[in-house]
Amino acid sequence: MIMPGKYERKIYLEDKPREEAKKELLKHFAPERKTETVKSADALGRMTAEPVYAAQSSPHFHASAMDGIAVKAEDTFGAHEQNPIRLKKGKDFVYVNTGNAVPPPFNAVIMIEHVEVISEDTVEIIEPAAPWQHIRPIGEDIVQEEMLFTQGHKIRPVDIGVLLASQTREIKVMKKPVVSIIPTGNELVSPSEPPGHGKLIEFNGTVMANYIKEWGGEPVLYDIVEDDPEEIKKAILEAAENSDIVVVNAGSSAGSTDYTVHIVEELGEVFTHGVATRPGKPVILGKINNTIIVGIPGYPVSAYMTLEWFVRPLVCEYLGIEEPKRPTLKVKLGRRIVSSMGSEDFIRVAIGFVGGEFVANPLQREAGVTMSLVKADGILVIPPEKLGYEQGEEAVVELLRPEEEIKNAIVFNGSHDLTIDILSAHLRRKYKNTKIVSSHVGSMAGIMAIKKGEAHLAGVHLLDPETGEYNRTYVQRFLGGQDVVLLPFLKRKQGWLLPKGNPLGISGVKDIAEKNVQFVNRQKGAGTRILFDLLLKENGLEPEDIAGYDREMFSHLSVAAEVKGNPDAAGLGIYSAAKVMDLDFVPVADEEYDLLMTKEFFESVRGQQLLEIINSREFQEEVEALGGYQVVRNPEPIYF
Repeated sequence: MIMPGKYERKIYLEDKPREEAKKELLKHFAPERKTETVKSADALGRMTAEPVYAAQSSPHFHASAMDGIAVKAEDTFGAHEQNPIRLKKGKDFVYVNTGNAVPPPFNAVIMIEHVEVISEDTVEIIEPAAPWQHIRPIGEDIVQEEMLFTQGHKIRPVDIGVLLASQTREIKVMKKPVVSIIPTGNELVSPSEPPGHGKLIEFNGTVMANYIKEWGGEPVLYDIVEDDPEEIKKAILEAAENSDIVVVNAGSSAGSTDYTVHIVEELGEVFTHGVATRPGKPVILGKINNTIIVGIPGYPVSAYMTLEWFVRPLVCEYLGIEEPKRPTLKVKLGRRIVSSMGSEDFIRVAIGFVGGEFVANPLQREAGVTMSLVKADGILVIPPEKLGYEQGEEAVVELLRPEEEIKNAIVFNGSHDLTIDILSAHLRRKYKNTKIVSSHVGSMAGIMAIKKGEAHLAGVHLLDPETGEYNRTYVQRFLGGQDVVLLPFLKRKQGWLLPKGNPLGISGVKDIAEKNVQFVNRQKGAGTRILFDLLLKENGLEPEDIAGYDREMFSHLSVAAEVKGNPDAAGLGIYSAAKVMDLDFVPVADEEYDLLMTKEFFESVRGQQLLEIINSREFQEEVEALGGYQVVRNPEPIYF
């Protein structure tokens, strides 16, 4: 039974600087570090708890380094072509192979290629052997009692070889710090369950457990705990008793069911509630008995970032190692990025190597957009005293991918189409170091990205209402005087995306207005948005006549997903999106979707690889199997 008012909402989120909060947390972290002994063969990735010494030399005998004969060097002195020396088996030499022990009194090895066999027990040599020639001495590689590794060394595959070679069969390592992860929330269901309406799959816990493993910790993932303070308290107390660190996911802010800060305060001490970061502000740092408690936000991006900021340092501190740092890269900002004073802003960016320089563009900033981290090539950290960056300004980003991988990517901006992902997959399959990195910003933004040198490739489908022609007039208008190429790519069907069965009987744009349909629009500058505006004009309608006109989505699939979830909704998009989402489709227009690029890129190796894939039968068949597409065969590039 919960006592009324015991855990009433109390908003006191701080704006503590992140580094200050981290230092304070580490100051309070005093774990009972434990060690354990493990078999050397199983020690991969473990951290040595003390210096490791060799139990035996390697080799531990004089070993032949060649296939040949072992001899006494002094018996071979004077041998030359005019004075060959014959040696008797057993008395003057023995046969040895590489790795064999060289028995005393022999002290040299002659390669078999330099030996003339006279008979079964007699050989002849014409060159002398130097003492200890072609013999690996005792301890050539490892000397008994030699220090192999210092304390705090992370064991690699090659290190295991050294351990086994030196007969060091066991080593003492740091026991992995136990990190318990407690996911909370009434809205959560296990990934093994189908989520009902209003339910979310709990995946944060699994992601965080794998981060903990990667950093060298031992994660313990609890079952989902409902938003019941007594149940949360019970789970925290149990975890604190059996863990070095406890992570409570969700319930860290100041909502009506955010109990974590109250529970930690009741049972122990809260050092921090809120840091000056975006995302990740509502973090809780505290301690119960001797166990650190970290309460992190429920939004995935916030969760993963706060985990890295505050849990990774604890794991590293426990193991006695330096916290790893990411490589950095100087980039040019492709778009203006606005921030606010007083908070560190962590911007996920996509990076492309265009025109001889690295260009970074921001991805979605919302804390719940997990794909922004999946797609990100780097993180731009805007310090609290800076209001952002202007377009074209230089900045330094922390890399999430290798620089070489970024350099080999083809940067795509422009109108969304499902075939771009298929094109990227075929490219990656044939040319393993090449892929397409897509940013769905609309046709007009794609044209401007080519103009400003921020992309290699842009997808465009812009209808000129005066000429009835697609794309060419827009390229001439905005890119006149630049060496660019328009490559005819697809013929595709645009139409109304409607819930299954078309319950409202939509057949045209007038139905959208008259039946008060909840319309799902595309963003300004998208070719589909321009087509919709043309349809409105042709039918004497205004944007104000359309419910939801200002509701913008950045891809055909996003529009289709919105329509699928609402029987009163409709959108304009391509047939393939309707097919994927199992929607009804009413055709409106056949349009041309083309690829725009600079002449330099088109004639480059990667540009020609792209053309090769587009012209391949395998690619064309896969695209056309989606429905609503016709790939242009052997397209003739249009030069401007």
